Amino acid sequence: MNVLNEISENLQKAWNNRKGPIIFSTVSEQGMPNSIYATCVSRYTEDKFLVANNFFDKTLKNILPGCKGTILFITEDEKAYQIKGIINYYTSGEEFDDMKKWNPEKHPGHGVAVLQVEEAYTGADKLF
Repeated sequence: MNVLNEISENLQKAWNNRKGPIIFSTVSEQGMPNSIYATCVSRYTEDKFLVANNFFDKTLKNILPGCKGTILFITEDEKAYQIKGIINYYTSGEEFDDMKKWNPEKHPGHGVAVLQVEEAYTGADKLF
């Protein structure tokens, strides 16, 4: 098994073992950070996470002009993981259609933020 596959497998295990809220952070064009509790998040592929836009306000304003962001979560064994990357936003297409499958019907699902993974950390240790 190559190192990237092993890291991805370990990240998937951590994702499957997460507990509590997920924190999704973005940055405005002026450099002001914004963080929200994101309840509707999914790992779409090895290098993409989806966040449903059910009630974005500042988050959407940050994403639309283009920004980077993070997804932060903790596992049952109390390890923190931070996923960093560029964020794209879609109101149609494959990622949007996938979000509509798992986003609860009671939520609007206006669109989907797609975080393209560039780096991943557990604590201070860089995974890639």
